[in-house]
Amino acid sequence: MGHGRWESTGRAMYNTTSVEATRAAHYTEVFRETNIVDELDPKKINIRESRDSKENPESNAIILALDVTGSMGDIAHQIAKDGLGKIIENILEQKPVSDPHILFSAVGDVKCDSAPLQASQFEADHRIIEQLNQIYVEEGGGGNRTESYDLPWYFAANMTSIDCFEKRNKKGYLFTFGDEEPPSGVTKAQVKHFMGRDAQGSYTAKDLLEAAQEKYHVFHIIIEEGWFAQNHSGVATKWKKFMGNRALPLDNYCHLPELVLAAMHVSEGTDVNEVIATAQSEEVRKTLRNAFGV
Repeated sequence: MGHGRWESTGRAMYNTTSVEATRAAHYTEVFRETNIVDELDPKKINIRESRDSKENPESNAIILALDVTGSMGDIAHQIAKDGLGKIIENILEQKPVSDPHILFSAVGDVKCDSAPLQASQFEADHRIIEQLNQIYVEEGGGGNRTESYDLPWYFAANMTSIDCFEKRNKKGYLFTFGDEEPPSGVTKAQVKHFMGRDAQGSYTAKDLLEAAQEKYHVFHIIIEEGWFAQNHSGVATKWKKFMGNRALPLDNYCHLPELVLAAMHVSEGTDVNEVIATAQSEEVRKTLRNAFGV
């Protein structure tokens, strides 16, 4: 997938159907689904493809995976309504990488939820927004101190095929966003039940992270304003221990779009201080300095 281009169709569709057009609406008017839809259900997905095309000859795959569990509360809805739309717009218009193809994923808890992972197609135009509006915001999760941030890693490693890596040996990008601690792994039975795949055994979170890192630059952005991170100390420290400088604490979720774009620019080789200096306000620059530890 990934045909079409944002320049020709995306901006007009964004202005009429996206989060900007629904900013004043209550989230239930936007996210109406009461269960996972077939189009986003991993059990009904064989493979998600990011392919070069005439419109996008040098495609680059990007996965954005948002924690939609209860601990994220209204922040998850605001990010889904406002932040993800702006991230999508920024990436497709500013192009930190050429010909971006974006897949959206929603993350829950594999131990507690009915839909711990949802995944759209890789798209390059207004269809990204259309699929974003199909997500089921389950608001579940449990009391086990983490959510299944490792399911997008499994999905990326085993259920995506991306030309940027396969043709050009250039890794895609995978961002997870959430407020809880690093994940604890996935069992063979959970893979079968929720992903529809047979596994030889259970996976640790480290196994899945390393598998995803083979073809993606993997980041986790810690939403420090989420309920769990606010009420439990050490979340960012544990993520830093687990992922090093690819774990980025975010002190103001309204600046999530700027942090995602900054992380991509830095990963592509731009000096972090130069990236921060170009931010639109001192408030954003402060958030970026905190995230990158500079």
